[in-house]
Amino acid sequence: MSLALLSILVALSIIAIIILTSKLKLKAFAALFLVSVFLAFATLPPDTIVTTIKEGFGSTMASIGFLIIFGAMIGITLDKTKATLSIANYILSKTGKHRSAQALGITGFITGLPIFCDSGFIILSGLAKSFSSRSKTAMAFMATVLATSLYSVHCLIPPHPGALAAAGIFGVNVGNLIIAGILFAIPGVLAAWFWSKLMIRNRNYPPAEIVEETQSSETDLPSALLSFLPIVVPLLLISAKSLILLFDRDASGLMYKIFRFPGEPVFALAIGVVISLFLVRKRSMDSVNSLFTEAIEKAGPILIVTAAGGMFGIVIKATGIGEEAGKILAGTGAGLLIPFLIAALMKTAQGSSTVAIITSASFVMPMLGMLGLDTESGRMLTLLAMGAGSMLVSHANDSYFWVVTNFSGLDMNTSLRVYSSSTIVMGITVFAFIWLSSLFLL
Repeated sequence: MSLALLSILVALSIIAIIILTSKLKLKAFAALFLVSVFLAFATLPPDTIVTTIKEGFGSTMASIGFLIIFGAMIGITLDKTKATLSIANYILSKTGKHRSAQALGITGFITGLPIFCDSGFIILSGLAKSFSSRSKTAMAFMATVLATSLYSVHCLIPPHPGALAAAGIFGVNVGNLIIAGILFAIPGVLAAWFWSKLMIRNRNYPPAEIVEETQSSETDLPSALLSFLPIVVPLLLISAKSLILLFDRDASGLMYKIFRFPGEPVFALAIGVVISLFLVRKRSMDSVNSLFTEAIEKAGPILIVTAAGGMFGIVIKATGIGEEAGKILAGTGAGLLIPFLIAALMKTAQGSSTVAIITSASFVMPMLGMLGLDTESGRMLTLLAMGAGSMLVSHANDSYFWVVTNFSGLDMNTSLRVYSSSTIVMGITVFAFIWLSSLFLL
């Protein structure tokens, strides 16, 4: 098949996903499955079609399944036990009420590590309204601070599904990705902060109406230390193993043997789940099963959509278009700009950051060598560049945009002006820092 025809078919398949999900409102899994089957039949040898589709779905599920489920369990437990409010109150006590927006941003960033951004915003939106009304700060600003702090880690850091699946495709160390993702997310959040503050300047955006306090009394909340532990302990274990491997590349030292299994992401998050159960005051089999059931129900749709995205990506990879595109782009010197732009176009067009990262990863993977990025640090930076691309633009075709708009009580135009524009600034800023780092790491 000619490159021109192959390019047209791949482009049509991406357009089909956009139309099916955005215009016809078909569920993402169904759209991804139908388009993957169509593209496979149109481009692949008949005897490889079934194997390729099953491999794409199964390999993605194998690499992300446990991590997403355990991450959801930690997130649901933090929510139900009001540990998120305990974390917010603790941070607010350190920053002071006059810095309530900063406290909310830090809370969103920390709690967003294990909690998916839409769930995190729903959980903390009442807190954002309370902070806004008490400090007389524009709700548009407060909502954007919370939304972008949650969104930054969602696009860059495991156990969030896009980054996690792409790490599996690229063979990137998850621990190293967590450390690097956190470091690059910080300037993005700060840029979104200053930009959103600029967007509300000289505009009469009102604070939230006085709302009934969402915070419980201190005696009703778990301790701040215990609330932080389910988040911090897994991150420390995973990071410790990654750092040890930097100095012990043969994996033969005592420290590696100690952290070998506890530092494995699956076991680290499982440990986080166990620690989170200490937050439950009335522990019984029924209460624990109720938490786990809700977490699995939350994780289920995310798992199948992510796996379907992996399936679509593998079919694109199997067509060979990535290698051909890589040959064309090899002499351009664009490097990291290519994965960034591909992910940004996918995100802006179809709305899902997860689908954008996974599809981009499978498309870019065969190009890495020709783009000069097929090294350990090159793969890491490429993945992060796609994460930055998947931040922009969050607008009306993104379900998270509507979560932010509706739960904040904002009108669509305000959300587009303040929140959506902030996602553009955040994504570009993160990519700029990634590109600057590549000058020293590549």
